[in-house]
Amino acid sequence: MGKPHVLVIPCAAQGHVIPFMELSRYLTKQGIKICFVNTEFNHKRVIHAFGKSVAENGLLQLASVPDGLEDGDDRNQLGKLTESACQVMPGHLKDLIHKVNASDDDKISCVLTDVTMWFAVDVAAELGIPMAALWPASVFQLVFNLRIPKHIDDGLIDENGTPLTKDVFQLSPTTPVIHPPNFLWLNLDPFPSTQKIMFDLFQKNSKAVETADWVLCNSSFELEPEGFNLFPKILPIGPLSAANRLGNLSGNFWPEDPTCLQWLDQQPPASVIYVAFGSFTVFDQIQFQELALGLELTNRPFLWVVREDITKGKRHVYPQGFIERVGNRGKMVSWAPQGAVLQHSSIACFISHCGWNSTLEGVSNGVPFLCWPYFADQFLNQSYICDIWKVGLRFEKDERGIIGKEEIKSKVEGLVGDDNIRTRAVELKQRVTKSVGEGGNSDKVLKDFVEWLKS
Repeated sequence: MGKPHVLVIPCAAQGHVIPFMELSRYLTKQGIKICFVNTEFNHKRVIHAFGKSVAENGLLQLASVPDGLEDGDDRNQLGKLTESACQVMPGHLKDLIHKVNASDDDKISCVLTDVTMWFAVDVAAELGIPMAALWPASVFQLVFNLRIPKHIDDGLIDENGTPLTKDVFQLSPTTPVIHPPNFLWLNLDPFPSTQKIMFDLFQKNSKAVETADWVLCNSSFELEPEGFNLFPKILPIGPLSAANRLGNLSGNFWPEDPTCLQWLDQQPPASVIYVAFGSFTVFDQIQFQELALGLELTNRPFLWVVREDITKGKRHVYPQGFIERVGNRGKMVSWAPQGAVLQHSSIACFISHCGWNSTLEGVSNGVPFLCWPYFADQFLNQSYICDIWKVGLRFEKDERGIIGKEEIKSKVEGLVGDDNIRTRAVELKQRVTKSVGEGGNSDKVLKDFVEWLKS
């Protein structure tokens, strides 16, 4: 009998590709072969960021399929990308499986799909291949999506996903606070057509969950007990970032700048503000400048990840004289090796967009948060951080809708000076680390999954 051979297909977003790559690398260490499928566009980005070919004991192969868009199309238009991918990817995926099976002694024995890639469920079923699904965000967000029919029956939303209430609510006292305008499908994009496409997509999440032999989630029972209790078929295997300290190939879309690690080595313990907003957040020029001035006002060392495309329109412009005034106290990079940064002893706090990967990396390292959500599930993750786990603080916008420099300075001082928050962050880290350690909840599920793949 040959090796188990898993075809892995994440959704085409940075926040999905990274946990899928983390799980894939874990599986190769157990002797399982992986065919990792990105869209052609993202495949090129990962190869460029990685800088060389992949050899994960020879067990990890990178493959790609078209997403149906042209080279110059804007892939941040999520509605357009989603529609196109759902139309063209199933056929290409089928062809890829046939091609792999024809050329490899180890045939594809399992399809591991992103819950949002519902069409992969049909492909696996048609070809008679066992299937597992991974949800790379919080289990509570998935449970909320799976309950869409109930939300309609309860009068929370109509058949198109439009909120019928403005009231803030919670499903239980230990789950995040939900603001109806922040429903996932409403805040991915301002266009109603995109909102409808995404609402329909999230309703199809249930297809993958009902059909899959395994439904895994990059979370832990220690972080979200109520979420896992609400839907016992979904099993925790996270945080994958804590279980699997990465080597070079992380699934990043940007080349990392390792010089920031040497800079961190020169800073005092627990002194540095780490500032990073993931792969999607975009600021207008006024907000970008207020953030720069706020970091300057703190009088603390800061490491700031400034992507080339972080501001709307023209390239970002720092306030006049800012670079000279902050000198070596500020370090700006276009992309950072975030796992290594958050493990560093010099980090005092994390100004974050609260994407789930960043949330898990901060929590796994006991780092307190200042929350600056942008879209998607980030508002829900902010509620976990501030309301449920109590390991961070929110920023408040002023009358212009801007987070001002004085607010940034004030919240940094408030957070860094709060010993209770730091203590809770360390305690949460210990609980989460235990879940992925030998015999922990997430560790047991992962090992059982590996046994199933090998059987």
